Amino acid sequence: MSKPQLDPISEQAIDWMVKLRAETPTPDLLKRFTCWLNHDPAHQQAWTTLQNRIGASFNPLRALDNRVPGQASEARKVLLQPHTTRRDALRMIAGLGVLGGGVWLGAKSPSGVSLLADLSTGRAQRQDFNLADGSHLSLNANSAVDLHFDAAQRLLILRRGELVIQVAPDPQRPLRVRTAQGEVRALGTRFLVSQEHGVSRVVVLQHAVETRLPNGATLNLQEGQSALLHADRISPVPGEQRQRADWQSGRLNVLDDPLEQVVDALRPYTRGFVRVAPEVRQLRVQGVYPLNDPQRAFAALAETHAIRVDHYSPWLTVISAR
Repeated sequence: MSKPQLDPISEQAIDWMVKLRAETPTPDLLKRFTCWLNHDPAHQQAWTTLQNRIGASFNPLRALDNRVPGQASEARKVLLQPHTTRRDALRMIAGLGVLGGGVWLGAKSPSGVSLLADLSTGRAQRQDFNLADGSHLSLNANSAVDLHFDAAQRLLILRRGELVIQVAPDPQRPLRVRTAQGEVRALGTRFLVSQEHGVSRVVVLQHAVETRLPNGATLNLQEGQSALLHADRISPVPGEQRQRADWQSGRLNVLDDPLEQVVDALRPYTRGFVRVAPEVRQLRVQGVYPLNDPQRAFAALAETHAIRVDHYSPWLTVISAR
């Protein structure tokens, strides 16, 4: 699903912040930090934005690369000065309203999308809608949809998130769902559409659909089948996928997905940001997790997989290798 995401450089900046706060800033650590900072102007911009948002407690970091080894303990004291508490600093880091700009958010503001959408849901909110044509629409948390219904068409534009729709029959106006990648046309059916990072996911829960890309590529899907719509191709997804609609009952049912995808499904129910370290993103996961209690879901993941989950505040969770 499409959700608020930090861009990779901003994730790196947070990683450096956590590392510098958690470890004694040895000359080697400071040298590596300085190399990262000077490697790309975008790194400097992200770090400067971070400093500006969290206040003066991190300002001395820029000068630490010039310190000699004998001053390492002094440097650590500077880093740990309580001008701004970790809780307050991380709250500011993850506060979507104060991060601002494209440095921190890789997509249009979710709140802006919701304000402009015909139908939308917020964090941890699922909602059902009865549409004017008799169709029944369910939106997952943090989702937004525009409706274009008239005498000639029934079109839903999924701006963000995930939907399940039970389509009312109307042969003269086949219902379509449009995403950033393509369209799904109902063939008398119930189906799921999810807007994810660079792709759209379609799962047929009943009957059949036709998927189509702007380049003319099409693929018909039957009940139980699924596909990913990319910008230039449609890729069938093997195996059972109908469990992906279990969010309607408040469950995240995972058969064999990478950890990063599981966390993506929990993000719409989680306050702040969840950072998944690159080394564990492809870890395979199975299980059933409660969407309405994401902290319990994270705890269950940590118990059954070789990962650790650190909550730096209610606004930032970091998942890494154990």
